[in-house]
This record gives sequence, C-alpha cells and structure tokens, in this order.
Amino acid sequence: MTGAPVLALRGVSKRFGAVQALTDVHLEVHAGEVVALVGDNGAGKSTLVKTIAGVHPIDEGTIEWEGQSVTIGRPHDAQALGVATVYQDLALCDNLDVVGNLFLGRELRRFGTLDEVAMEKRARELLDTLSIRIPSVRIPIAALSGGQRQVVAIARALVGDPKIVILDEPTAALGVEQTAQVLDLVERLRDRGLGVILISHNMADVKAVADTVAVLRLGRNNGVFEVANTSHEEIISAITGATENAVTRRQARLAEDAK
Repeated sequence: MTGAPVLALRGVSKRFGAVQALTDVHLEVHAGEVVALVGDNGAGKSTLVKTIAGVHPIDEGTIEWEGQSVTIGRPHDAQALGVATVYQDLALCDNLDVVGNLFLGRELRRFGTLDEVAMEKRARELLDTLSIRIPSVRIPIAALSGGQRQVVAIARALVGDPKIVILDEPTAALGVEQTAQVLDLVERLRDRGLGVILISHNMADVKAVADTVAVLRLGRNNGVFEVANTSHEEIISAITGATENAVTRRQARLAEDAK
C-alpha cells in the first residue's frame, strides 16, 4: 500500500504484571485495506486490538493516526478518532429490534423524544448501502440467523462513520452461506475506503478477503505478508514458528550483538 497509513503502531509494548503480552509490535493499516491479524492462541491478537480500541492503554511505543501521534487511554478516545470495534460476542440486545440495536447509545431525538422515523429511515439507508438483506428492520434480533446478527453488529459500528473497523473472529461458528455473507460485507467496507483489521483463525477467509496478513507470535511481530504473493504454507509457518531453528536463532543473536 502506498501513502501514509490511517493507523500505525510503532514499537508498542504491553505488560500485565509479570506477563509481557506485547513486545515492540508494529502494525500499519491504510484506507481501503483489509489487514488480517493472525496468530496462535496466546499470540497477543486480542491484547493488540484492545490497545487500539482503548481498553488496554499501551505501556511503550506510539500510536499514530493519519500521521500524528495520539494517545488512546480509553474506548471513547478510540471512538472519537474513528475506530470501531466489533467483538466476537457482538453485544447485541436480543429483545430489541434491528433499529434499536443500530442506534443503541446513539439514539436520535426530536423535541426531547426518540425520533423513531428518522432512525428507521437511516437504518434502511445504511443496510441498503451495505447490501445487507434482513426480513425487516423492526424484527427482533433474537429472530435473526447468526450471519444476519453479525452483519447487523458490523452495520452498528458504521453508524459513527469510522475510518478503521476491527472485526474479531466475525465468521466464527457461522455456516458456509453465512460466512460468505460476512466476507462480502468485509469487501464492501474496503470498497468504501475503510481500513479493516480482521482477526481470524480461518486461513480460507483470510486468503479470500485480506490484502495483507500480519502475524503475531508470542506477543511479537513474526512477519507481514502480501496475500497475493504469499503461500498458505508460508503464513502457517510464521504462525507456528516452523521457520525458527538453531541457525535462524543464532543469526538473530549475532545481529543483536552487532548493534
């Protein structure tokens, strides 16, 4: 990707007591780019995402937004910049309809009362723009399928007009058709010029929609790959550490000593 990134992490580290969760991590996300963040369990993916989202402020390093150094100390800071996060649990209210969920906490008011007409109109426009197909915007969330619930959660994240959208395992536990629906939506987000960080264990999904794959291993960067020019095996090797051996470790040690 050419041009300055919308979001850049430079040398980010995070510690929880005696546990070093992240060490000197770098990450860049450009407008109109899908970056897949992959790694084994415990690699630091969730921690990294939560530092961007303001849940866990970083201990060291810098976060840059459109070329300027910024401080993200709480979720509100991230939202104010233009970061939207859709966590794996979706955080939807089953008893509310689609409109109610889309505007939960951001309700539109007119003369001091909820403007249901305006919210429904904007909900329809947003879902139509994203080509999201659901039976009705007034149907309770509990009546929707897993894939439909996922796309509603993503649509809700777009109500605030973000520039970066973080999706935490959006296709986990979904069937083939529902997964395709979510991946189509990810591509539409990219087409709208948004930067997308996609956390996934499913390499087929990653290869299908991601432009770049950033691998974390044991809280450190272990490679950034262009999907079009990288094999499935190379990415898996970086995730598992199969590329590490006595020779590469010795070379890394010698390079460190030479500094």
